[in-house]
Amino acid sequence: MGQRSVGKYDVPMPSTRPGPSSASEPERPAATDSASLQYARLRAELVDHVFPPGTVLLETMLSARYGVSRTPIRDALTRLEHDGLLERVVRGYRIRVATAEDIMELYEARIALESAAAAAAALRRTELDLARLQHLAELLGEATEIEEITSVNADWHRALWTAAHNSVLTGLLDRVITQMRLFDDSPVGAPPSLEKTVAEHDAILLALRANDAETARTEVIAHLSRTRDIRLAALAQVRP
Repeated sequence: MGQRSVGKYDVPMPSTRPGPSSASEPERPAATDSASLQYARLRAELVDHVFPPGTVLLETMLSARYGVSRTPIRDALTRLEHDGLLERVVRGYRIRVATAEDIMELYEARIALESAAAAAAALRRTELDLARLQHLAELLGEATEIEEITSVNADWHRALWTAAHNSVLTGLLDRVITQMRLFDDSPVGAPPSLEKTVAEHDAILLALRANDAETARTEVIAHLSRTRDIRLAALAQVRP
């Protein structure tokens, strides 16, 4: 499953096209005051667990933290509520805390989406896609530190989505994974059994090489079902 790697976000930046300037020309809004940048910044901090689960986020507090006006903060909070990362409360927005049902629903969505992506990848993958997946598989097998394991594991799954060459599937999976990372109190995306994970990745990659869409689909379902069960068991121990 894509995993402890922090995603990268494309943030619109102001135009750098040259043009006439004068002392009387009004100043352009600072790039740091854009809603998109504040959204990306806050989203990254949420999935990195900078704030404890259940924290109530206030516009005034975040405005002071980031040194921007409240307007882009308000817009960012609204978008993050839409993403399923926050919920509206009387005083502001609260970081959502997962239940076992939340995890089950997210895995159900992820399994459906990623198995579809794997089937598409088996038919559409390029040699470059296969080379990237093979390289990441080798890195994962050699990794020893938890940070490296989680990062490479996340990159492998994202490379699988990319090999499907379907931007809609990739976007939906990215949203699901972001929620899973927010809800996971353990190191994000850390494979519970590295040796087993590597073997399952190899089986998926073998199906991609053979252009075997059905096997790729079923291997992904088996892989993610196993990690789902392990994560739910861990959640039950932490939150009886």
